[in-house]
Amino acid sequence: MHPFVHRYELDTSRPTAKEVLRDVGLRAFLPGAVLWVLIVATGFLVTGPLGDLPGEVGVNRWLEQRRTPFWDTVTDLFSLIGTTEFIIGGTVLTILLVWWRTRQWWFAVVPALQALIFLTSSIVVGRERPDVSRLDEAPPTSSFPSGHTGASAAFYLTLALLAQRITHPVLRVVVTVLCCLVPLAVGLSRLYRGAHGPADVVVGLVNGIV
Repeated sequence: MHPFVHRYELDTSRPTAKEVLRDVGLRAFLPGAVLWVLIVATGFLVTGPLGDLPGEVGVNRWLEQRRTPFWDTVTDLFSLIGTTEFIIGGTVLTILLVWWRTRQWWFAVVPALQALIFLTSSIVVGRERPDVSRLDEAPPTSSFPSGHTGASAAFYLTLALLAQRITHPVLRVVVTVLCCLVPLAVGLSRLYRGAHGPADVVVGLVNGIV
């Protein structure tokens, strides 16, 4: 077992206040601060010298021309499971279930960080939405990075890591694979529905993964 991934499985003892602060600093705020700088710098590069990546519009328009009622419904579903309300509800439920099953509050609170990075970087960069018809009403945040994609990556990949405690090998693999596929489906859905360009989705994925 890798000690970084399985930190709270290898050591199930209650951490001291100092250990909690160290973990929060090293595992959350330090990489979060570095990530925020990189995301904002990338956003300014995309909206500045790179001229909003003109080729991105071609991807959005290609998907727009191939919309069908079936895929409209499918992408609406995946877009829904990446919304803030759904992720918050899922996170709270996950925390309660993990706390109940493990009796380790310090392990149960793991699924809770990424939104702050997305919200603040989105405000600073302020990128416009793609110039195509949208199937959803655009949220008040800007296009870069994709909040739906970042939130779903952070949440479902956290679940994939938590799933490594499942003892049944087949079930563990199935749950892990499904959790890894969901953020990709959410990102593609946001492209299809005209809410984001490819760069928004890719950086959203990076945000959520980190």
